[in-house]
Amino acid sequence: MKVTIHIWDLPLRLFHWLLAIAVAAAYITAKIGGALIDWHGRIGLFILGLLVFRILWGFVGSTHARFLTFFPTLPRLIAYLKGRWQGIGHNPLGALSVFALLAVLAAQVGTGLFANDDIAFVGPLFNFVDKSVSDRLTGLHNTIFDLLLAFIVLHIVAIIFYRWVKKTNLVVPMLTGKKQVPKTLAASVAGRTVSGVGAVGLILSLIISCTVVWGVTGGIAYLHPAETYQQTAQADPGF
Repeated sequence: MKVTIHIWDLPLRLFHWLLAIAVAAAYITAKIGGALIDWHGRIGLFILGLLVFRILWGFVGSTHARFLTFFPTLPRLIAYLKGRWQGIGHNPLGALSVFALLAVLAAQVGTGLFANDDIAFVGPLFNFVDKSVSDRLTGLHNTIFDLLLAFIVLHIVAIIFYRWVKKTNLVVPMLTGKKQVPKTLAASVAGRTVSGVGAVGLILSLIISCTVVWGVTGGIAYLHPAETYQQTAQADPGF
């Protein structure tokens, strides 16, 4: 017998779908280029904010949003591969893909902050590095995106596999926040499930995320102008 329980909180669900939309928009604007390349940069900054929020939410969010709850330790991975793992959140392999995807996205956004297209677009932190460094990071930015596409395809394949082979719908729970699980399993985790979302943690996470985006779009330049950085680099050849 199965029961319906609440598993994914609203901030986590919003992060998931906003990230999916933002990555698709970033891909489209990059491919079309032209006047849309500026929007590509803006979307990249939005993704940066989302990533910072998710990292923070991984520590202060509700139970199943917290990294400690689903971190793919070796014992958990072995138990899952042997068919002995039981849980209602991310399974260990799914958790591994979550961390890998976040890492790839962070690398993608991080390199994009320093990138340039040799025409009119430069990342918000372009002036803080040499042109040669920016060119190398631009190349990495393009290469990493191919890896990101591979992860996205793998993610979609996993969703299809679980839907048609394991008869488990992974999309609906991420829309509604609710999931059907065996009654015995729900009872075993009920005692350690944290209900609700802390308003203070949510507000602080949003403030910090917005501050980071502000920092890379102008805050750093205001507090530490690129001209000062360049003068320091020229004065010290070993910089």
